[in-house]
Amino acid sequence: MSRIKLSFLVATILTLLLLAFTVDAQSSADVVFDLEAYGNIVPGTDITTALANAWKDACASGRSSAIVIPGGTFEVREGNFAGPCKNRIDFQLGGTLRAPKALPGDNWIIFAHIDRLTVSGGGVFDGQGKEAWGKNDCHKRINCAQLPVSLRFNFITNSIVTRITSLDSKNFHINVLGCNNLTLHNINIIAPGNSPNTDGIHIGRSNKITITKSKIATGDDCISLGDGSRQIEVANVTCGPGHGISVGSLGRYTNEEPVEGVLVKNCTMINTTNGVRIKTWPGSAAGGTATDMHFLDIIMVNVGNPILIDQEYCPWNQCNRQVPSKIKISKVSFENIRGSSATPVAIKLICSRSFPCEEVKFRDIDLTPNGITGPITSQCTNVRPIVSGKQNPKICASPYQPPLNCSLNNSWNCSLS
Repeated sequence: MSRIKLSFLVATILTLLLLAFTVDAQSSADVVFDLEAYGNIVPGTDITTALANAWKDACASGRSSAIVIPGGTFEVREGNFAGPCKNRIDFQLGGTLRAPKALPGDNWIIFAHIDRLTVSGGGVFDGQGKEAWGKNDCHKRINCAQLPVSLRFNFITNSIVTRITSLDSKNFHINVLGCNNLTLHNINIIAPGNSPNTDGIHIGRSNKITITKSKIATGDDCISLGDGSRQIEVANVTCGPGHGISVGSLGRYTNEEPVEGVLVKNCTMINTTNGVRIKTWPGSAAGGTATDMHFLDIIMVNVGNPILIDQEYCPWNQCNRQVPSKIKISKVSFENIRGSSATPVAIKLICSRSFPCEEVKFRDIDLTPNGITGPITSQCTNVRPIVSGKQNPKICASPYQPPLNCSLNNSWNCSLS
């Protein structure tokens, strides 16, 4: 068989497979709303109105439906895809949706109040954030103007987001708020390491959120868990560049809800400024708790601060470190964490002197220095870690100093005077 015939045969097979995949993806819905039925859908044109009309019809359908966006790059000024919808709905993005370079407000694409939503298709949400990053002055002002979040999932239940890419968000790439039983699988997030406030996935006041098999490269936390995050699982995520995987920051605002039930496992950090960390503000606006948080089977590759509890988190000195955090951290474990540290202090536990950390456990830690002179060490303040298995570095070898104004009777009892 000639090369030309062989190439043609391969191309034909690939085309048939692609068609079969597309048919399978669409056939799972009873009704397909093809965007091309809503106007002259040509790459490079604005499809904001066509998308809004397609969503209106799909959401009103009594049968399961799918909105299909073809390949190509399209402009979208905004997208407000709200429910409740009458049946399950699939949003299938095959091409690229591109945000305006200048976008007012703090939203671009919003999915809200929907049950049984699927967002998929292998497409790209391009936030076009490069010009906006230079306007971000949140490092100078507490009450700074907020830039738009690329994708918001508000009050979504029993849903899945899979096989999508978020590119160059102006602010957070994906924000999850008030959701229950939501899975984010095979998500690809891309932004340069110097892009400010571009958290990959931020979760707040949500329950049963799962993030799996994803790659996140950005300029802030790859994943951040805000207050009210409960029963969160993060597995098989590669993070870097970025600031690592974080619980928090917590304690900045009043009426924050507890964080409870966090599992981060089988993840890899590459050239990140932090590894896994818990961060709370000193001088907290109100008291709160963060408990039952577990980090296991984590690989660190040239990572700064591989393991960090920071209850004096005070970016750009916008707070008073002399006032202790009111967030109580307890029942935390770090297990089978290995790789290389880019900072001399590889394990840093800075807990609140008013509410010392309790039940912080380490098992089988094996970290080595990378690009630094001398051995790596650990540091502990207002915490007495429980250690077993391998210790490299030795965890808090220096004599333990009890918290100020505290006495130990099974647990720490502390005076706020």
